Amino acid sequence: MSVKKHNEEVDTNRHVLSKIIDCVKFCGGFDLALRGHDETDTSDNPGVFLGLVNLLASLDSVLEDHLKTATVFKGTSKTVQNELLDCMLSVCKDYILEENANADTVATALMERLGTILPDGQQGKLIAQAYDGVQRSFKRTAILDQVVAHRLPGTSTTRWNFHSRAVNTAYEHKENILRCFQTIRDSGDFDPITVREAGGFVRMMEDEVFCFFLTLFHKIMPHVDMLFSQLQKRNIDSVYITGLIKRFTSSIQTIRDSIPSGESSGSQQLPTKKRRGLGHEEQQLLAREVCDTILSHAKERFSFTKHLISSTLLQGDLFQQHSRTFPEAALETTVEAYPLLDKAKLKTELSLVYDNDQFRACSGAVTLLQFFIDNNLQETFTETVSLLKVLVTTPMATAEAERCFSTLKRIKTFLRNSMTQDRLNALAMLSIEKKLIRSIPDFNTRVIERFATQKERRAKFLYK
Repeated sequence: MSVKKHNEEVDTNRHVLSKIIDCVKFCGGFDLALRGHDETDTSDNPGVFLGLVNLLASLDSVLEDHLKTATVFKGTSKTVQNELLDCMLSVCKDYILEENANADTVATALMERLGTILPDGQQGKLIAQAYDGVQRSFKRTAILDQVVAHRLPGTSTTRWNFHSRAVNTAYEHKENILRCFQTIRDSGDFDPITVREAGGFVRMMEDEVFCFFLTLFHKIMPHVDMLFSQLQKRNIDSVYITGLIKRFTSSIQTIRDSIPSGESSGSQQLPTKKRRGLGHEEQQLLAREVCDTILSHAKERFSFTKHLISSTLLQGDLFQQHSRTFPEAALETTVEAYPLLDKAKLKTELSLVYDNDQFRACSGAVTLLQFFIDNNLQETFTETVSLLKVLVTTPMATAEAERCFSTLKRIKTFLRNSMTQDRLNALAMLSIEKKLIRSIPDFNTRVIERFATQKERRAKFLYK
């Protein structure tokens, strides 16, 4: 009888805690502050979290009775909020790790299943059909293959080099693409929507302004692509980057200075229709503004590149070369970029690192830093460890940092600037990964289990 009563109490406590978790998830998912200025029962501004709890209590008699009669565990305090946020963050992290661990197993099972379904020698057809499946119509694809004999590359809103390929293909095959659209428009074999779309593309490709800017960007994009490919190399330094930027800006400046007023038709003499009220002078003015924007952005983005050469000082595959000839120029540039470093001490420490075979075995900055920590060498190689910390915390891409800062701006406002780091991390996870959290099965149950086992509690959450 006592076990039955205990489990009934656990059911009630879990039901109440699940409703409280829903309130925390709602606040985190919509970047709302949990706490208010005054959270007492008589306050006019108790905060969004308590407001949601009271709203659910008015719809749930069990929760309402719990809030009125609870003496051991009410579940609305700041401490409980922080503990729930910590449990939710841990559950989300564990789920991500589980998904990554099961990825290979799922892929293997899928390949085995496909091997059973598809007969021998037919796997290539599946790949080809998956590629062609992005086309809306096989008839359009057939006309494109027949007239143009070249597929148009896809585009991506986040990768500019995809647009570069599209621009170059459209320029190089402009006559054939125009003839393809005219064939679709005039053949009478397509539905009205396709005919209207083809007619719109015909008018666009015959437009003088479109042809002008297509030609302009066809001249600009090869230089942009070349700069992009060169910057992807791993063995680059500030001197190399400076030379690249200088050649790039010189090429763009040459294009800017050589824009004639009648460039819209270019070398391809296609009939054009002037559909917009934009004359040659306005076209030339806009083209110069485009070039000026590219030039100013290139100079601004690469105005500080000296810090890049510091990575060569701690590049493992260069240690043997550095032991023979110390990289004085790289050290000078690094100290100039990071004045906090002691040049003389850093040089002494690096000389010892270059001559030690154990350090040479480290494959990267993270591995080398971990080696220092594992062997308690932070106090011995203070300057090297400082430089390593700078290198390992320098982001390689800005997308993740920009996303995190956008979330931070919404969560940690001026009125919430005293929020602790753990609470901020959990709220950021709830905001950024809210779609993932909704997809986790039994998310509330997992959080309750972790909350119940986090520490010894007077309230009962575990069944007997």
